[in-house]
Amino acid sequence: MPSTAFSAELTELGPDAPADRYSLSEARDYCRRLARRHYENFTVASWLLPRELRPHFHSIYAYCRWADDLADETGGGRRSLELLDWWQSQLDACYGACSDDQSRHPVFVALRETIEQYDIPQQPFSDLLEAFRRDQRQTRYETFDELLDYCRYSANPVGRLVLYLGRCCDETNEQLSDSICTGLQLANFWQDVARDWEMGRIYLPAESLRKAGYDEAMFEQRQANGAFRQMLAAEVDRAERFLRAGRPLIGQVPRSLRLDVALFVAGGLAVLDAIRQVDYDVWSVRPTVSRAGKLKLLLRTWWTLRK
Repeated sequence: MPSTAFSAELTELGPDAPADRYSLSEARDYCRRLARRHYENFTVASWLLPRELRPHFHSIYAYCRWADDLADETGGGRRSLELLDWWQSQLDACYGACSDDQSRHPVFVALRETIEQYDIPQQPFSDLLEAFRRDQRQTRYETFDELLDYCRYSANPVGRLVLYLGRCCDETNEQLSDSICTGLQLANFWQDVARDWEMGRIYLPAESLRKAGYDEAMFEQRQANGAFRQMLAAEVDRAERFLRAGRPLIGQVPRSLRLDVALFVAGGLAVLDAIRQVDYDVWSVRPTVSRAGKLKLLLRTWWTLRK
């Protein structure tokens, strides 16, 4: 069912909304409010960023937030695909002439400045939309390699956008960033097995399910049996390997971004540990990191980088 809260936002700013003009200042304020309203960690993350980078992180987050909501908060299926096509057209217009007449949505008014200042190509933004379209068409993944291809579109572009903001996007850093982002996406999948099932999606590879002897009838019953726990343990370990393989990126980015990147890795590892702590029973409880745990993570990561 469509989200009531996002429906109001869509009415105000969607494809059928009046073509109001937003100043850059108004657009920045909108993106900042959106980021802080939706992303519980963003306030802390903002404190860690250089002041000049904050509005650009806000604009990129706002772009991703809108794309995500167009995909998952509008009823799904054909309607979501149509709205994602509209969002793509807004992005295409921004990269086409990027004129004031074309950039009317506040997200693109703000994003246009970010794109120009940091010379960001269109591909990462377009790739994200491809992932959201895939979610409307595909709800099962046969192999782990197929799931990795999904991560290539759903997660890896975000890391590359951060590299552009740090002016450190090269082939080596992209590979390290992709490893971290894929690990984070996998951690989120294994944390949200129950939520995704409620949306009709299974990200656990079918080959892993068959090997464990776990079928969709067991999904229906939300069984955290021995087969499920053993299978998820292997997937959690695999996600951890991706996160750890990307850790050298911390030393590659500018000093102003190192704590943020280190926290992304540490946060992903903490989610995986939370899954282990509930003995892989993600059906009964969604494993999370507590506020106190996040604070300890921040202090520990800061202290480690300080040495």
